[in-house]
Amino acid sequence: MRKMCFFIMILLLVACNPHAAQPNATPSIKVAAAADLTHAFKEVGKQFKKETGIDVTFVFGSSGQLAEQIKQGAPFDIFASANVEYVDELVREHVAIEKTKNIYAFGRIGLAVKEGVAVTSLGDVSKEEVKKIAIANPDHAPYGLAAKQALERAGLWEQVKQKIVYGRNVADTLTYVESGNVEVAIVALGLMKDHHLPFYLIDERMHDPIRQAIVVTKQTAHEKEAHAFIEFLKGPNGTSIMKKYGFIIPEEE
Repeated sequence: MRKMCFFIMILLLVACNPHAAQPNATPSIKVAAAADLTHAFKEVGKQFKKETGIDVTFVFGSSGQLAEQIKQGAPFDIFASANVEYVDELVREHVAIEKTKNIYAFGRIGLAVKEGVAVTSLGDVSKEEVKKIAIANPDHAPYGLAAKQALERAGLWEQVKQKIVYGRNVADTLTYVESGNVEVAIVALGLMKDHHLPFYLIDERMHDPIRQAIVVTKQTAHEKEAHAFIEFLKGPNGTSIMKKYGFIIPEEE
């Protein structure tokens, strides 16, 4: 009877703690990623899991807001920023591992235009028919900062600043023109693959380079797996996916 009770207790303990039955289960990693990476990284994550068996969970948002969350202790293993400055900030504040920092891509911006609106270049946004222009908030979104720089360097900012509406991040900004609430949105090329809206690239000389950086955070419990993800991203399969979405790989700059 005692043996039977002991056996039942063991079964109950295993049932209540499934990880005890799988001590070698492959861990998953959590990635805080800039919103311009939404489509590309979802594909990267699927291919990475297929090759390694490691699950990846993505949380997309503006780079500045994600960096703040990491500084406050948010449990991310990796931070993929739309610029290098936010990564450098985390390194300086000792919440990211400096030796893991990599520039993984350069981004491009362009004009996503509502159907039927006669805009094909940056200069056209000053037209009377363009009532509203959406950009990501430049205070914490690198693509929004690039959009503002382009308008300033084109000599248009003072003319159009009353038309500007701000998205929380570059993916949110795209929804403004998708819904028809604005005539034009200045957004990331990386979000526009197979999109139905007209899209016109802005000359990259009109803004500072969008140098996108990635780093492993110090709070990770899965440093080996996080390193593996970054190596995959930089490898032939990862770079092939990124190029498909319009990102420029550093070696090809």
